[in-house]
Amino acid sequence: MTLFDLVFLLLFFTTIIGLLVCLVRLLRGKRKDAARGLARIGIGVAVYFAVVILVSLVSARREYRVGEQQCFDDWCVAVKGVTHAPAGQGTAYHVTLALSNKARRTSQRERNLVVYMTDANGSRFEPAPGGASMDVLLAPEQVVEVVRDFTVPADARDLGVVVTHEGGFPIGWLIIDYDTWFRKAPLVRL
Repeated sequence: MTLFDLVFLLLFFTTIIGLLVCLVRLLRGKRKDAARGLARIGIGVAVYFAVVILVSLVSARREYRVGEQQCFDDWCVAVKGVTHAPAGQGTAYHVTLALSNKARRTSQRERNLVVYMTDANGSRFEPAPGGASMDVLLAPEQVVEVVRDFTVPADARDLGVVVTHEGGFPIGWLIIDYDTWFRKAPLVRL
């Protein structure tokens, strides 16, 4: 958990408490006090989201090296290895990913993850169908390897592997310094 996760949690609970106080004031007939409280909450939420968006605009894309873990709390993924060979008009890439659970007491999984390759032009190359699921339930401190195969045009340059969330509730849109809004998804350079 990062400092920004804690800031989000603190502000979330402060907002809930503030809304409850406004509701009590409203029920007691103090409409002006309730309206002022709601206005303060609205301004606070607007400022917070402005900071979230501004940070996403000015922050550079995160880059990882092969073997370096990209973690979502205690659940992590790392591009463990990449091999390639000519394949017809392109190049076949065999990407091995290590999924791990750093937690010591609880099993975990990460849902809505996608893996794809990209090049200098921003072209997206999807993996071949099949392969083990990425949302496998990992026991405490368990590590599992999964493989994804890609075929990329032979002229593609500056390739990288992207592991990111797509779909599901976008919690990252609410927390400062997550890879959302205007920041590109993290990249493992090959």
